[in-house]
Parts: sequence; C-alpha cells; structure tokens
Amino acid sequence: QVQLVESGGGLAQAGGSLRVSCEASGRTFSAYPMGWFRQAPGKAREFVAGINWSGSYTDYTDSVKGRFTVSRDNAKKTVDLQMNILKPEDTAVYYCAGRSDPRPTRRTYEYDYWGQGTQVTVSS
Repeated sequence: QVQLVESGGGLAQAGGSLRVSCEASGRTFSAYPMGWFRQAPGKAREFVAGINWSGSYTDYTDSVKGRFTVSRDNAKKTVDLQMNILKPEDTAVYYCAGRSDPRPTRRTYEYDYWGQGTQVTVSS
C-alpha cells in the first residue's frame, strides 16, 4: 500500500515558476512509475507528466514540454514537478499518482494510488 501527499503549488504570475512535490509512504515506492495529473474546474483530469521507477524515462503532455520537469528521489520517496514559464491555462489542482504495474502510462484509470491534490493558480 502506498499513500501519497502533495505539497507546494500556490499562486504565481504568468511566466513564473512553481514546484509541487509528492511524498510517498510504503516500502515499494521505488518500484512504481509515478505520474502527475491535473484537473481544472469543469474539465476532466488530464495527464501532465510521468516518470519510470528509476527516473531514466520521462513523458510529458505536449502543452508542458520544455516548461515542466518531473524528477524523483527514491531514497527520499519523493517525486517533484518543476513548472516554469507558467501560463494561466496551467491553473488546476495537481495530483500525483502511482501504479503497481512497472510500465509507465498516461491513462488515469491505470493508476492505483492518488494524492489529495494541491492547487496551482496562475494569474495573467
């Protein structure tokens, strides 16, 4: 069993930066691929970024490529999302997620564990 707790986020101006972090409990965190998702009001939850168990593979949705960076520290059981050049359309609740299958995925329903989410608001 894995529990995920997000932190960070907050308010930023367009063009600015924020960092959201996710801390995991559970002994097998290092074996899990992890993902970051976001959900804006009235919209479906969408994939933002993913990372495999070792950090050697990362994946990003097109709208954040070149602006966001996902990373993990298995010793600390954390996965971070550094968000640069923020845009108002990045405003959403950001969730981290983990899955017990070792293959990274973009599909929301294929993740087994979810954090409670953290708000990111970008003003224009």
